[in-house]
Amino acid sequence: MDFEALTNQHKDAVYRQMLRVCGNREDAEDVLIEALLRAWRHIDRLRDAEAFRAWLAQIARRVCFRVRRREALLPLEQMPEFGLPVSGAGPEELWAATEMKRVFLGALATLPPAYRTVYELRDIEERSGEEVAHQLDLTLAAVKSRLRRARAMMRERLDRELGFTSTASQGRGPWK
Repeated sequence: MDFEALTNQHKDAVYRQMLRVCGNREDAEDVLIEALLRAWRHIDRLRDAEAFRAWLAQIARRVCFRVRRREALLPLEQMPEFGLPVSGAGPEELWAATEMKRVFLGALATLPPAYRTVYELRDIEERSGEEVAHQLDLTLAAVKSRLRRARAMMRERLDRELGFTSTASQGRGPWK
């Protein structure tokens, strides 16, 4: 596969997606660069050049979520369950972390079980689509469909809870 040709063909479209996902140009640029580096390192995992754009976008989304998580006051897994003190965190940070965790877990709990399971396995545990399909006895297409719908539901719920304007209600789909 000609990595450079594939990159030149698809990087602008993925950058535009990252603008929506990351929320600003600087993060979107950083995320795209990191995603391209990761894609280049793992190009041997890509079986079909036709899937490059979707593959690169998935890598970029994961990088963006990691960047967001790093920039958050506390990583999700380190957020206090019941307001327990976290070293180095002041009261405001503790409250914000607890609130973000509550909102995220609340949104996750509202997903229908079939979608929640796929979302947890793919986006939280970062398992491959093939692995999830095998584990849940689904086709890969079914996993992708459920994941897309779960992400849209999560985005809509999080946007609503955090007071962002959702484009879903404006007829442009669930993503910003």
